[in-house]
Amino acid sequence: MKLFEAKDVTVRYGAVRALEEVAIEIEPGVVHGVIGPNGAGKSTFIDALSGRRKLTHGKVLYRGDDISTRPVVWRRRHGISRSFQKTSVFPSMTVREQLDMVAWRNDEDNLDEIVEVLGLGSILDMVCSEIAYGTQRSVDLAMALIGRPSVVLLDEPCAGLVAAESIQTLNHIRHLCKIRDVGAIVVDHNVEGIFGTCDVVTVLNLGQVLTTGDPVSVRKNPDVVRAYLGSAA
Repeated sequence: MKLFEAKDVTVRYGAVRALEEVAIEIEPGVVHGVIGPNGAGKSTFIDALSGRRKLTHGKVLYRGDDISTRPVVWRRRHGISRSFQKTSVFPSMTVREQLDMVAWRNDEDNLDEIVEVLGLGSILDMVCSEIAYGTQRSVDLAMALIGRPSVVLLDEPCAGLVAAESIQTLNHIRHLCKIRDVGAIVVDHNVEGIFGTCDVVTVLNLGQVLTTGDPVSVRKNPDVVRAYLGSAA
């Protein structure tokens, strides 16, 4: 039984096809990257998996059960967490207050582990509006991982970060997912970071899966090079 699956996930808006029969499988401790050009359907896919977007066709399965119609709150309470392209921190609260609030609501038993890995210890008592944007992204990531979710859906966790910060963030994601046995889907535009940190990579193009596989084989795939990577491959 797979931990988390999308089977033939399709999302259409009238005649517009946002996603067409997209499939993906997630196992504990595996970091699965999703890349593709703008308009490929990446964020729509994350919304569909997290319950924010109604499916036109297909199923989302969690531990073998069909959760396609389950709301966002149910999914979070049962171990499916997500982050957004824009930070969801509360500017007037301290980092400690935000993390403690989320930990209390989600029965987190080792908040110190997350704080240590993400390097948040020195800024716990700072108000979020006063910390750097890159650190706000780390706080956002911490909140998604609190409560030991089984699955995390990360929509551009490196948005707005410089290259070095992006790589650091992706390495933190990989480390926390491994030590906490969390299955992750990571959508991001940092191609080098995705290839360097993910166990599996799926490439979307025009709402469909172009290919899925290990980073080395995906990077060498001629269809991927033509549609997305080009000379950067």
